[in-house]
Formats: sequence, C-alpha cells, structure tokens
Amino acid sequence: MSHDDETDGYGSGVGGTGQTRTRLPEGTAGDIYGGARRPSRNSRSLVTLVGVVVLLIAAIAFANRGDGTNSPNTTDTAKGTAPTAATGVRPVKGKNAGVPAGYAQDEQGAQSAAANYAVTLGSDGMFDQSRRHQIVSGVYAADVAGARQADLDKVYSDKGFLTRIGLRHDGTAPDGLTFISRVVPVGAKVEKFGGDTASVAVWYSSLFGLAGEGSRNPVSESWYTTTYEMKWVSGDWKVTDHTQKDGPVPVGRDQAASSAKEMADAVEQFGGFTYAR
Repeated sequence: MSHDDETDGYGSGVGGTGQTRTRLPEGTAGDIYGGARRPSRNSRSLVTLVGVVVLLIAAIAFANRGDGTNSPNTTDTAKGTAPTAATGVRPVKGKNAGVPAGYAQDEQGAQSAAANYAVTLGSDGMFDQSRRHQIVSGVYAADVAGARQADLDKVYSDKGFLTRIGLRHDGTAPDGLTFISRVVPVGAKVEKFGGDTASVAVWYSSLFGLAGEGSRNPVSESWYTTTYEMKWVSGDWKVTDHTQKDGPVPVGRDQAASSAKEMADAVEQFGGFTYAR
C-alpha cells in the first residue's frame, strides 16, 4: 500500500471543492428578499399565531424530554422511521483514550461507533505520535491494535509524505499556517450485523490542507465511503479492519471559496460533534 493510499484510508485525501449556491426567488423591485409582499395581519390574527407557535414548541419539547435515567445502551427505536432519521439511542457519554466510547450493542450503536471512529481517524491528531497511539488504542481491537499502530507510525513519520502535504517532519504546520484535517460524516448504514460483529459503511466529506497566506496546499474537500469491520469487545465496538472507496461525490457549484484566514479561523472556532444514530 502506498503512503497516499494509506492516508486516504483515514479521510485525508485531497480533491475538488464541493460548493453550494442558494438562488432566491424573483420578486418585485425593491423587495430585497425576492418574494411577493404578503398582506399585513391584524393584531388579533398575529396574537393567535404566536400563541399556536408557542404551544407547538412546548409540545415538542415535552415529547422529547428525557427523564435523565436512560443509559447509553437504552434503545427506543420508532418503527417505520426513515434510515436517516434520528432514533432513541442516546449519544455516548464515556471516552476511552480520548475517543467517544460506550456504544449500544445493536445496529444503531455500531453505526454511531463507526461514524465517531471515522472522525477520529481522519483528525489532525493522527499526525502527532502520542495522540495517534491513544487513538489506535481507543479505536482498534486489542488483537490488531499493535500491528495497526506500527503501520500507521511508518506512514505518518515518513518525511517524504509529510513534505508532500506541506508539513514539517514532526507533523506540525509551518509558521503562519494552520493544518486542517477533519472528517464530517453525512450518514451511515449497516452492511452486515451479527450481534457481536458488524460491518458499517460511513459516507463522509473530508477537509484537508493548510490554511494561511502563501499555502501551496490549500484546504480542499473530498468525498469517501469507508466500511468498517467491527466486533464487540469488552462491552464496546472496536474496529478490526476497513476499506475505502471514493464518493458518492456531489456536483460542485460556483460558490466563492473563503479566504485563507476565514478557513483557518473557522477550524479554530467551530468544534466537532459526537455522532449518534
């Protein structure tokens, strides 16, 4: 396996930028929102509308309120929900070596684990040896973690590879530049499930590159699907193997790219999420 293939397996590939433009509806001149002007409501209608909205919000909040006693392993799946709909499995609260842990032993728990592991394995932490070792111990099953760590150490310490992506030989960004490596899951699906084993595919977008003035490797967006083979070990899901393929890739649009400073600021200001199905 080449260095580039190894790196792409963790969501650090470099590709085209997916962009989106919102077209506002056309309207009358002078209407900055582009829509037809609506007739004004009388005060009674407005009060009635506000009251209905408040009651609706309260009803939704009450229906979604938990008693705070459910464990992460509690399942309350609504029948007939769409594959991408949120379900009743609560997000994990525990961590193992800094990696979200404590998933339910069911299909939803396996999907949540795979999504969070994709985020972790695609993070900039993989370029720091100490953090990388923590990630490997938290993500992989013990019987494969040793071999996997040796493979990853070889890849992420390769000076030629680090030079090609614009990093110093210790995996840090040059002065004045911000290194960005972030995976954003779009969805997950179970390919196979056997109770204590699972095969889960995660579709995600990957942001990778160096942000800052003069960067020769600007941050770009790529799309991948990685399928994780996992098994239930000591009360949690652990990865034993994975395969990756490109796409599905959405059509790029003509939205203007942000400046280097805006991109660098964004990665500092916007934190990630713990994903749960």
